[in-house]
Amino acid sequence: MSDASDSADTGSADASDLPETEAEWRERLGDAEYEILRNAGTERPYSGEHVDRDEDGAYRCAGCGELLFDADTKFDAHCGWPSFWDAADSDAVERRPDHSNGMERTEVVCATCGGHLGHVFQDGPEPTGERFCINSAALDFDPED
Repeated sequence: MSDASDSADTGSADASDLPETEAEWRERLGDAEYEILRNAGTERPYSGEHVDRDEDGAYRCAGCGELLFDADTKFDAHCGWPSFWDAADSDAVERRPDHSNGMERTEVVCATCGGHLGHVFQDGPEPTGERFCINSAALDFDPED
């Protein structure tokens, strides 16, 4: 898992500390994290450690430690993956068109390391109407002190 201690105050990860090769990423990440973050994999529904988590805190990228989501925006979408109605900062995630598997979706990646997080859908609750459907293995959780 990642070490996000240097970015706790600002939410910004140090991009200069990122692996430069896939071999370095493979060494840094566990198998599940690598498959999801680097190969755009998807974990099985209801299998991730953060699906039912209901604690105050912050969710960071498991690849680089970037602050991605606050627990305050997490909700139970009954979809099998952690769901959030907003990102911690609009600059923390990037949206990309995803036409894989014969579907039209919007992929969400970490803006700092480019790691695949999941997808965003337009069927979430107010105030945004969005549902960020995120793989647990793409996230590290920092409980609130």
